[in-house]
Amino acid sequence: MISIEAYRESFEEEPGYLDFAAFGPLSPAVRAEAHADLEALGTGRRSGIDHVEQHVALAGELVAELIGSVAEQVTLQPSTTQGIMQAMFGVTGTTMVSPNEFVTLPLAAQRAADALHVLTPQWLETTDGMVTPEAVRDALTADTQALAVSLVDYRTGYRTDLTALREVIGDRLLIVDAVQGFGVVEADYQAADVVAGNGYKWLRAGRGAGFAWFSERALERLTPVFSGVTGTDFAGLPTDHVPPVSRGAHAFTVARPEPTAAARLAAGLQEVIDVGVGVIEAELAERVRDVMFLADRYGLPVRTPREPERRAGIVALAPDAGDVAALAASLANHGLTVTTRDDNVRISPHVGTGSDSFQLLGDAFAAFASDRIY
Repeated sequence: MISIEAYRESFEEEPGYLDFAAFGPLSPAVRAEAHADLEALGTGRRSGIDHVEQHVALAGELVAELIGSVAEQVTLQPSTTQGIMQAMFGVTGTTMVSPNEFVTLPLAAQRAADALHVLTPQWLETTDGMVTPEAVRDALTADTQALAVSLVDYRTGYRTDLTALREVIGDRLLIVDAVQGFGVVEADYQAADVVAGNGYKWLRAGRGAGFAWFSERALERLTPVFSGVTGTDFAGLPTDHVPPVSRGAHAFTVARPEPTAAARLAAGLQEVIDVGVGVIEAELAERVRDVMFLADRYGLPVRTPREPERRAGIVALAPDAGDVAALAASLANHGLTVTTRDDNVRISPHVGTGSDSFQLLGDAFAAFASDRIY
């Protein structure tokens, strides 16, 4: 175990970086692991290659530990999107999804419907893009077979209650894009049937470090459509026949995982496990509260729910339409890195976001407020 203070000190990004919902600058532990593995792979020694390959199994075990499952139900994927598409292309029947979700979910539903003609998207109307248990309950029909949802909404920062959604949908499939919350908030992943994520945001492990977990119910009901050479139970490389698809989670894989990506993912996950997700969540909640305090001080509307249990690390600001560009400019001029989309300015600190960054944020908000007055 490591202390939250030690974890906080591992953040080395420049002051003003408030964009972890877009990309998490790689942690020292991840960078050290990546450098060591690249050196090992450069020797050509079998021992070095085998050592790096071992990270594949370790990464699966650590994902399973955070989900509360077993490694046999975890697959490593190149991205969250590929994990989600493995699930969505395997669904048969009507699948509920909000068109306001991050494009991964509605796009996967529509592409699966267009290609296979066995999935029918059921577009869920929501208030401000928040997929609440009440909205799902009101929209359920006898035909609904699955619900696809983000753990944390990328625009508003709203955190979905997976336990409540499971109670509402019964034994229907629950497919979850967890990339905006995995490792920084505690969630009832056992309420889900598929959980997909990636290490390049809050885990600070870089791109290519994706994963997807499949429950027993998912393995029974989903059809492995994109199932490659790693999707069988055949020992070795088949050269004279086509082996049947596995009944295990690895049926939802195409090829062997990239071991250096798995090593980075394992390093990022190990840091989180050593500190504890609950400890990280509590610390991150303080940083989010500080952003909201500054927004309130300078009269900036906050779209993100105020209750800690209904949010994660994202604070979404909703200034008047004519003020979005001016706010974005003020933030950039003060050396802050955030994400601006349409009518939304998204600020996403992490545990290591320090007072220097909050000083810059306050100065940017003050300058923006002053310009509005004069």
